[in-house]
Amino acid sequence: MFVRSLKDVEATDYFVEWGSGTSHRLLTEKDGMGFTVCHTVVRANTVSLLEYRNHLEACYCIAGQGEVEDMQGNIFPIREGDIYVLDQHDKHYLRGGRDEDLILVSIFNPPLKGTERHNLNNPSGSAY
Repeated sequence: MFVRSLKDVEATDYFVEWGSGTSHRLLTEKDGMGFTVCHTVVRANTVSLLEYRNHLEACYCIAGQGEVEDMQGNIFPIREGDIYVLDQHDKHYLRGGRDEDLILVSIFNPPLKGTERHNLNNPSGSAY
């Protein structure tokens, strides 16, 4: 058993500034659990085009608000208590709230190494 805090992660390479927010990679591949757990902040008034080609992701909102838009133009508001699931490696737009950050617990399968970073300058979207 082990315990790890956000503060512990902030002193490592597993605290990632991903372009539109931050990600504390609390549990990664090296921990041997078979999945990753992240505390993810999506800053207010940001938009990111994302795709996880090698991972499935589920995100549970623990605070704030934002939205997810699929590639068909369907927009899903996300608020505290909502989960969104990218079960088909879905390319999507992730937006922070207009007035507040979106705070998520993000779960990845298979696990992340923990140091991956987005390239939000890619017009096709960031993918890893």
